Amino acid sequence: MPLLLYGARQVGKTYILNDFGEKHFRNMVYVNLETNLLVANYFADDITPERLIRFLETTVNDVITPGETLIVFDEVQSCERALTSLKYFCEFAPEYHIAAANSILGVAINREKYSFPVGKVESTTLYPLDFEEFLWALGEERLAEEIRRCYVGMEAMVDALYYKAIELYRYYLITGGMPACVDSFVKNGKLVLVPTIQNEIMNNYVADMAKYAEISETVKIRACYNSVPAQLAKENKKFQYKVVQRGGSATLFGASIDWLAQAGIALKCHKIDHAQNPIAVYEDLSSFKLYMSDVGLLGMRAGIPQQTILSGEANLFMGSVAENYIAQALTTNGYPLFYWTSEHTAEIDFVIQKNTDIIGIEVKKGIKTRSKSLSVFIQKYSPTYSIRFSEKNFGRSGEILAIPHYAAFCV
Repeated sequence: MPLLLYGARQVGKTYILNDFGEKHFRNMVYVNLETNLLVANYFADDITPERLIRFLETTVNDVITPGETLIVFDEVQSCERALTSLKYFCEFAPEYHIAAANSILGVAINREKYSFPVGKVESTTLYPLDFEEFLWALGEERLAEEIRRCYVGMEAMVDALYYKAIELYRYYLITGGMPACVDSFVKNGKLVLVPTIQNEIMNNYVADMAKYAEISETVKIRACYNSVPAQLAKENKKFQYKVVQRGGSATLFGASIDWLAQAGIALKCHKIDHAQNPIAVYEDLSSFKLYMSDVGLLGMRAGIPQQTILSGEANLFMGSVAENYIAQALTTNGYPLFYWTSEHTAEIDFVIQKNTDIIGIEVKKGIKTRSKSLSVFIQKYSPTYSIRFSEKNFGRSGEILAIPHYAAFCV
């Protein structure tokens, strides 16, 4: 089946497909359907694979050979018929290798009522780099391996490596996982240059809001996105429409929140009423928290001084930053985001289901980890184990696993 690669703007979809094509195929045909209108318009008529292949061969002046040529349709959301053609490639010409990438296909499908090739494409999502990939980019593969080894055995890391991992984790909170930001830091080692790149990325997000939403909706989408730092700064991090605008409601802003989630630039974490298997059936659709898809963008948008992050200074908002980081790590590893509250007396930041195990996850910003919420959760549901993320080293206390923030990619 053709591959359909989802992902927010600038997470590296085009780069990774081109790199894959260059390394594993004799040649590659790359078409950006947003900018190459000649090819995009050709899809308006007959979209049988034979006709399309002949046209693409004349366009690139090269032979497209099954098994040897990778065909990449980039920004496929810009051309509905190109998306539909994937169905026919799957059914009538499966010998051709085709990959399609998109930035906000979910939004486009919802808006244009696209005919999605259900069951005819293999879909996967590309996220910003997680902390492990950040370590790889820095040439710290062995440190990443040591973190995984200590996680498996719940064995404390030696002090030198522990402090090194903490320092690099703080660098990651600043750069985040957007490839352009990581690449800049790897090449020049300058954290002060990162916000300029992050600001450009966010400007591109705003441009997409204007391009793929109605004018009246664009203002509301932008307002909801800009409110995320203020939402997370509250003691009760449940998303409140009144923070966006006085008198705000789900009727007014609900579609805007869905747009952000479908575009992949915000992560939605729903409340569950019961932490029991399967947790998805206990989802409360009216109560949720909203995180940014990249922790570096959150820090930049909130205006946190880099020295505050690097020094580990006791700053209240750093708890929200750590929580956003964990939300991003869990999402990258394929976990739907849920949280749990108990009649407003206790709140567990995240609850995940791993096979049949229901795992409560608590996030602390520093080394102080005293809290009653996890104890209430354990007493009520008796999970096999629970997780507490903090800056403490690996360890175990009864059924609670103490895991440093930097090891979140292991879960």
